[in-house]
Amino acid sequence: MCYYRAVKIKNQDLLKINDIERDLSGYDFEALVADGFAYGATPVIVPKPDCGWDIVQMEWGFIPHYLSNRDAVEKFRRGYTDENGKYRPPMTTLNAIGEELLLQGKMYRDAALKRRCLFISSSFYEWRHIFPIGKKGQPLKTAIKYPYNIRTKSDNGIHFTAGIWQTWTDKQTGETVDTCALVTTKANRLMEQIHNSKKRMPTILTPELAGEWISDGLSEERIIEIATFQYPADQMEAWPIHKEFKTASDPTEAFEYTDLPGLVL
Repeated sequence: MCYYRAVKIKNQDLLKINDIERDLSGYDFEALVADGFAYGATPVIVPKPDCGWDIVQMEWGFIPHYLSNRDAVEKFRRGYTDENGKYRPPMTTLNAIGEELLLQGKMYRDAALKRRCLFISSSFYEWRHIFPIGKKGQPLKTAIKYPYNIRTKSDNGIHFTAGIWQTWTDKQTGETVDTCALVTTKANRLMEQIHNSKKRMPTILTPELAGEWISDGLSEERIIEIATFQYPADQMEAWPIHKEFKTASDPTEAFEYTDLPGLVL
């Protein structure tokens, strides 16, 4: 879930975290549909040693240390057939489950303890599954998927989502790259109706929690508390969009489906 986001930051936008305000006139971010499965660069906020913060570009898709080179990363992300003819399915590390960040032995633990960041988004996209009713009045087994655009009601149209990151080194070429994963939590009242298959949502943070997330000295208990925070449903809005939104000139434009039940707000 949350594999597609919009990152649209205007030059006149200002971001404020930990009482530090940053003019974004020097940045140029405009991705109407940032596709996580492209594993491209995405802007994230990281803390600076002087207690400030910076916006940097990272590869969206957390790469574990044990992957030795880009060929191994590609197999990890896309899946492959091994030497015995057995198919090994892909592993997706675009998102990290907030409740499980600090489990012993998990790949995200060290990053959650030491390297927390913030994803910047203007909105995100998710699919709602609706099961049609058959001729005998029973729900059919195959759902119809309807895409939605979702955003917060923030003044500047930008929201922060908890993230984690780490530097990965290609042991074959020596290349180093910073990679990141977006943190998710249980869906709130709005999102459990939209993302009704898995009932998850991004861990969207208030400006105060965003500042705390990238601060030092958080206890393990507090890290999990913030990682599992549910942004209030009444401070979000959502609407259905065209099923071909990924190639649309305006992917956020509302689209009406006659067979789609409304959301209960």
